[in-house]
Amino acid sequence: MCREKQIVYLTGIGMGNRSSLTVQAEQVFRECDCIIGAQRMTGALEPFGKPVFNSYKPQEIHDFLKAHGEYKRLAVALSGDPGFYSGAKKLEEELSDYQVYTIPGISSAVYLAAKLGISWEDAALVSIHGRRQNFIHAIAKHEKTFLLFGGGECAREICEKIHRYGLDETEFYIGRHLSYEEEEILHKKGKELAPEDLEGLAAAYVLNPGPDKRVCRHIEDEEYIRGKVPMTKSEVRAVSLAKLALTEDAVLYDVGAGTGSVSIEAACQSGSIQVYAIEKNPEGAKLIGQNQRKFCCDQVQIVEGTAPEALEKLEPPTHVFIGGSSGNLKDILRLVLEKNPDVRIVLNAISLETVKEAMEALEEGLLPDAEILQLTAAKSRKLGAYHMMTGQNPVYIISAGKQQYRQNEAE
Repeated sequence: MCREKQIVYLTGIGMGNRSSLTVQAEQVFRECDCIIGAQRMTGALEPFGKPVFNSYKPQEIHDFLKAHGEYKRLAVALSGDPGFYSGAKKLEEELSDYQVYTIPGISSAVYLAAKLGISWEDAALVSIHGRRQNFIHAIAKHEKTFLLFGGGECAREICEKIHRYGLDETEFYIGRHLSYEEEEILHKKGKELAPEDLEGLAAAYVLNPGPDKRVCRHIEDEEYIRGKVPMTKSEVRAVSLAKLALTEDAVLYDVGAGTGSVSIEAACQSGSIQVYAIEKNPEGAKLIGQNQRKFCCDQVQIVEGTAPEALEKLEPPTHVFIGGSSGNLKDILRLVLEKNPDVRIVLNAISLETVKEAMEALEEGLLPDAEILQLTAAKSRKLGAYHMMTGQNPVYIISAGKQQYRQNEAE
């Protein structure tokens, strides 16, 4: 039931300087009975002379409203724009029994774009302030990226990862004290970036002169750093990933990851996919790290160990690929199904022993709704004046469990 006697305005205040307030926001703060928000927000609004409640937590704000029925019009001050990486969404859910209106503001990304004289509709927009976001994927895949950040740890992380993933030729335009008298914009190459350049700032525009704009990325075997560790071959990898039917925000276990070819190619599909590459061979784990850096796959986490033990403390998977199980296939399947009964599973079997183990797992119900595909591929090679076909070992690709897109269609 809506509490009609109190009205709440979720109001964007821009960068914090009163000069960046919209006329509509000015009117809300002039006419409201009380201003609510984090101390940094309410401090900037002291000239309005209103009673203040310092809090940004939805439950605390809800309790305050219930305890102060004398305030009929309340303004919650939010930095930037309420629709852009703001706490407005959670607040609106919490205050569902009140009349709530959203008042837009000027975000730091929009303000910085205007200062630089560039458009932002074709840019990636990423906030890493108090949240885990894959900004490396965004920068590597886009010519333009706007980053919102704050704090010393955040600044150090950005610098370390820009250097780690070879993004030294990117250009950073860093906004300091946006909208205030001391406002300045620094311009630095990625290789010149230092943590002190980023501390306490609102936003940065990152220009990548050579972004990787390929979609549905497929990586040829020759592109990987390989060593002597086994690798899922290109053609088998392509079909296996298709059978996985990865989704946005997927959590993928790559068990027996080898050189990390499946992990890397899966991570290249979307920056929102979290990948755990599980590998017991130290040489393999090292190669995965090298390929992770080469292809800018920051969301690939390397887990050294043998499954299923190495999987126990990981978050529940939505998808699992098993390229090697060290004879523990059924135990691995039991564990991942316990973590998520609806998990999507794809496994590769080359040896007859692994095929036998997979069939036993199927009979025991550990591979629900299984589909079995045998794939044989051959590639040409030149012998003198002729081209001859060289066959690869036949591979069984077994897929089981729910495909998320089909589940959504059914719902």
